[in-house]
Amino acid sequence: MPASAPSVVFVGGGPRTAGVLERLAANRPALFAGPLDIHVVEPYEPGSGRIWRYGQHPGLMLNSTAADVTMFTDSSVECGGPAVDGPGLAGWAAGVLDGSITDVPDFPRSLRHQLQSLTGGTFPTRQLNSQYLEWFFRRAAAALGGNVTVHRTTALSIEPARTSPSTTASDDGPHLVRLANGGTLRADVVVTALGHTDSRPDAASAKLADFAARHGGYHAPPSYTTDVDYSALAPGQDVIVAGMGLAFVDLLVLLMEGRGGRFEETPDGGLTYRTSGREPKIWAGSRRGVPYHSKISSTLRGEAPGPLRFFTARALDSLLARHAELDFRDHLWSLIAKEAGHGYYRELFTGSPERVSASWAEFAARFEELSWYSSAREELVAETVPDPALHLDLERLDRPFTGRQFTGASEVQAAVAAYIERDLALRDGPDNPETMALFLALLKVYMELGRLVPADRLNARSQQAVHGWWHGFFSFVDSGPPPRRLREMLALHRAGLLHFLGPGLTVSADESTGEFVAGSPQTGFDIRAKAFIEARLPATSVARSLNPLLESLHQSGLASEQQLLTADGIHSTGKLLVSEQHELRDQQGRTACRLFGVGPGTSGWGAGAFARPGTNAAPFRENDALARTVLTVAAGLASAHQAGQDAPAEPIVAGRT
Repeated sequence: MPASAPSVVFVGGGPRTAGVLERLAANRPALFAGPLDIHVVEPYEPGSGRIWRYGQHPGLMLNSTAADVTMFTDSSVECGGPAVDGPGLAGWAAGVLDGSITDVPDFPRSLRHQLQSLTGGTFPTRQLNSQYLEWFFRRAAAALGGNVTVHRTTALSIEPARTSPSTTASDDGPHLVRLANGGTLRADVVVTALGHTDSRPDAASAKLADFAARHGGYHAPPSYTTDVDYSALAPGQDVIVAGMGLAFVDLLVLLMEGRGGRFEETPDGGLTYRTSGREPKIWAGSRRGVPYHSKISSTLRGEAPGPLRFFTARALDSLLARHAELDFRDHLWSLIAKEAGHGYYRELFTGSPERVSASWAEFAARFEELSWYSSAREELVAETVPDPALHLDLERLDRPFTGRQFTGASEVQAAVAAYIERDLALRDGPDNPETMALFLALLKVYMELGRLVPADRLNARSQQAVHGWWHGFFSFVDSGPPPRRLREMLALHRAGLLHFLGPGLTVSADESTGEFVAGSPQTGFDIRAKAFIEARLPATSVARSLNPLLESLHQSGLASEQQLLTADGIHSTGKLLVSEQHELRDQQGRTACRLFGVGPGTSGWGAGAFARPGTNAAPFRENDALARTVLTVAAGLASAHQAGQDAPAEPIVAGRT
């Protein structure tokens, strides 16, 4: 490697880094074909990283089918670089089996069996997905000419480097990346792609942990579920669980099948649970009081969805021209709701015409002119959709038990179980394809929001809403577990191992008894237990991060948390603040033109690391834009070196999201 080759260091080697590496290779011919010295710092296996690593319980699954997982920036992605089509997870598995893909390890028998039984509709295990991600990383690295060095260690700090004794350190110059193994990497460009990281407990969780320690109880703060030690939970012990999302789904796998129990199919298509006798007894609740919606197995029967009709660039440009700042609730949500309703009702009218009393053309023409929240829109639906159960109510969808007062534990159990059964009937069968249409409409909006709405044109309240309520609502409706997981919940409930606490959950600590107390103003009963699990990922927090690199960046001032000025004062999102080009912003608000950040812990829009094929996925657009910016910086550095000059302080931005 020539000494003059620009060096690029990636801190974090999971799927997001793999995606950027693939984009570097794709864009090099057009932007910078010279040598690059690339380093990836990752303590786990590169490609899968910590979150998607092979070394997890074999029962843990993705909440996406194999057909809905790809790492390739296909032709649907609107970006500056070239599309590179390649196999998604399902196609990769088929290629491994038929011998057309050979650069894979010798899989153990369990994974070989999974490959053989995999279809596009299968929800694959995380272990199998890890092998696809690691294969993709190796492929991306090979496309860069073998100039990628992996360091299986942890990055501790980044600091500006002095290029010579006579120069001063500068954020616009090279940096030194200090490693836990004692090594140091000199970097012309650093990209942090750390994924989901751990944080110190916030004040509330810390107080609960202290309570448990003083009273001989058990408390698990928000964490990545598979990394928590649950061995202290005794068989039959009552355990309060707050949260019923994907972390809760994983928790049930670990505490039930992970302790030797098993599910068996019943003749009617249901499940029964055979206990091992080592399981604890779970009492679960949340704000909504119900688990995330099941993923959908039905297919559309009506007109194929087209481009977005209401939440469009034209509509957003019009709003931006009229308002200095946009408000999520006042300006965006009504368009999102109307878009969701349009997709839902188009499928209902064109795919199930026997359920409606008008043609789609007639309904659509009237719907087009009406506000989603107008009484005229409600009257139109009531007039043309006779069954009220088919009327789309987004507020009821979000909070299904709003306004309901329960009489006690028995009614709560029956209500939540019935809700889960109804959700399975709607989403895991062929009779309600309008649920799939709603899923697709929300997914399209979610992917487009960051592209169409500049973050700096949202008021602070709305940025909170986008990263808080909107992300939560989308996850609840569109990013739930496989249908089998909900069937397993019902089986565990029938077995007496899973009980429901209902909506509006609150958990307090009783110093007089040393017990946690769970209850709700809506349910009419309380549960006391010595064990309490907060089943969710830790909130992003640079200031409280347990990641040594983030902690160092924050303490040195090279990076900062995103701060929003709200009506209640300054609010920190906890996210690593980056510019539109993903440059880190320091604590004075300045951008560092050679330090970049990408991924879920940053203030950027793109969520996720892999995506559904053909969806113009936001993370793929971001990966391409970032790769093009990095290559432009590298080209400037190489030209400056050849001319014997200092590199330009500001790169030309070649990427776009």
